[in-house]
Amino acid sequence: MEPASSSPDLKSRIEDHALTAVPTSERRSGWGLMTNTAGIASTLVQLAIGGGVTLIAGVGYGILAGVVVAVFGGIVGWMVGQIAYVSGTSSTVTSRYYGLGVRGSALASLIFAFMILGFLALENALLYYGTLFMFGWKPSLGNAVLIYGVLTVVWIVLTTFGLKLVQRTSTVLLVAFTVLTVVLAVLALRGSGSSVGELLSAGPVVPGYGGGAHRFAVALSILAGSAGALALVDADYARYARSSRDVGILAVGGALMIDVVVVVLGTIVIHAGAVTVQNYLRDHPGVAATQGGDTTADKVLWMADNNSGAFFIVLAGFIGFALMYAAQIKAQVLNSYSGSLALSNLSNSLSGRHVGRFAMIVVGNLIGLLMIAGNILGLIAGYLGILGITTTALAGVMIADYFIVRRCRPAAQDRVEAVNWSGVSSLVVASAAGELVVTLDWTQLGFLVALVVALILYPLLRLTALPERGSAIDPAAALAES
Repeated sequence: MEPASSSPDLKSRIEDHALTAVPTSERRSGWGLMTNTAGIASTLVQLAIGGGVTLIAGVGYGILAGVVVAVFGGIVGWMVGQIAYVSGTSSTVTSRYYGLGVRGSALASLIFAFMILGFLALENALLYYGTLFMFGWKPSLGNAVLIYGVLTVVWIVLTTFGLKLVQRTSTVLLVAFTVLTVVLAVLALRGSGSSVGELLSAGPVVPGYGGGAHRFAVALSILAGSAGALALVDADYARYARSSRDVGILAVGGALMIDVVVVVLGTIVIHAGAVTVQNYLRDHPGVAATQGGDTTADKVLWMADNNSGAFFIVLAGFIGFALMYAAQIKAQVLNSYSGSLALSNLSNSLSGRHVGRFAMIVVGNLIGLLMIAGNILGLIAGYLGILGITTTALAGVMIADYFIVRRCRPAAQDRVEAVNWSGVSSLVVASAAGELVVTLDWTQLGFLVALVVALILYPLLRLTALPERGSAIDPAAALAES
């Protein structure tokens, strides 16, 4: 439904169509929307992941894995984004109409919120450790309250006023991040004494992953965890797209950034910068004592996974520290924004009420702080594996509903099932199947198994054993009419 005025009031800006369709008058270009998908992909966590997969698989195979996942993620991202573009709603609200039903979409919200707020927590923790490193502080309750408190207030303020401010912030700081990272990559190369050719021919560094094929599969699995997540993020911004072409621009642009550009830059910064960081730790034993690992080489690897901001600081000093924060603001605002949308759907789908997106922004940031207290950095590898499986399973259910069962016909959005048991069952079974094959060490490609199972199982259930069984008024539709 079109707004009564072309200049929405403050309340409308804060709500930002959290539960309702974005009107045609507010749709945007795909190039502008791409700054959001590329912005959320260009972070300290993703640089660490990019450098990490090439430490595991070797630089050549790690970059190849990034290209493969970029193609996979771009296609999945466009398909999920296309569904959100048609419905005009966020990823989790869209799952009400395509795959899960109203109450069933609470499961999508839990998966998505776990994903996006987990990244919020990871980025906050890396900023915290980077700040301690910069000033030579030790971890303490006082420092944690100060740093995390300030960060949380900033994310809440910048997220509150809707997509326009979020996108403006992302656009400006995406440029700053890209320039900063390229400069740091050049500095890292100079400090290492290695050429680009020597770096790109480097083999695996991290022990314990077996042969080359297994290492390549592990790299695919790690990167696909982020790619599956980005596909759902794509939907949150595709609802603002003007056309299917714009959806493709934002989806492909984000996939290329996260799986190719960031992997290459992260590889250069982490691999080449390791020499400078190792020398720095030897010259500063007091700082080295605060980092994980036994030997200096172990401490460098620990920092690559848990304190990648330190690489920025060692290579560029206070300028690197300041630009590190400037670059991270965009990603954290985007994480907080999408998290508030997921929590808004969770609350509404279970209670039928909407308490307001601002309240969900605050709740989301508090959940992120609780995740930090649970030491999510120490669980990053397993976290990304689970993330890749569950998010691709959810994407698979939505894709199967729209493209296979409905044959690209839009669903009615005023009345919808309470629970689409075909979708819920398919999501659970696909996720379990993907996790099982990884646990039994049959393959590391659990995300791909989950996607295939969802694409096959959902149409079979929906068209045979568990067809639609009645519908009721969607509480989100009631909000749109009020």
